[in-house]
Amino acid sequence: MAQTVSRTPEQKQAALTTARILLEIKAVNFRPEEPYILTSGWASPVYVDCRKVISFPRARAKISELMSAAILREVGYESSDAIAGGETAGIPYAAWVSDRLALPMLYIRKKPKGFGRNAQIEGDFKDGDRVVLVEDLASDGASKVNFVNALRQAGAKVDHSFVVFFYGVFPGALKSLEEIGVSMGYLCNWWDVLEVVEEEGQFDRRAVEEVRSFLHDPVQWSGLHGGRKE
Repeated sequence: MAQTVSRTPEQKQAALTTARILLEIKAVNFRPEEPYILTSGWASPVYVDCRKVISFPRARAKISELMSAAILREVGYESSDAIAGGETAGIPYAAWVSDRLALPMLYIRKKPKGFGRNAQIEGDFKDGDRVVLVEDLASDGASKVNFVNALRQAGAKVDHSFVVFFYGVFPGALKSLEEIGVSMGYLCNWWDVLEVVEEEGQFDRRAVEEVRSFLHDPVQWSGLHGGRKE
């Protein structure tokens, strides 16, 4: 599946910078001989762990800078009232980005906590506040829908979501978000990682070719390796 999204030079540079950071901190894993099964059910020879970023101060500063710039560029300078992150991986990104943008931070539980106020949204906001959801990554967007619905049910207006990493290969990955009127921006995807890997000669050549095969036909690759087939 070829990458078809058109990007500006600024977006492309941000993508390659993010990919290099993720590779440098070893957040990227190539394991075609023992595929990962993602939460969405797809089998993948590659996996990225954006949670590792929390342990690298300079890496997280740069990534939060790039994400903040993307939000300003694509949403606007005065078009957001708060930044929200989903439990758990989105919470640190919401903290970093909200701080850079001088906006209130919220976080969303996967489900109401079940006692006290029975809250699902933590933080202070009012009905109609424009909230941007930030997360670490997305493969099919399904978990983002749950977080968006929780925010909307609590009275927030949510039209935009941003992630550090988007798998960018599985069919219909953005359909669930598009159906509820939410756009999703991202810093980089697997095509960007593969470009940097090939430029710098990282990973075994055979593993790289297997990853390229996966990227060109992820559905077939998944089905042949124990994952979803459709």
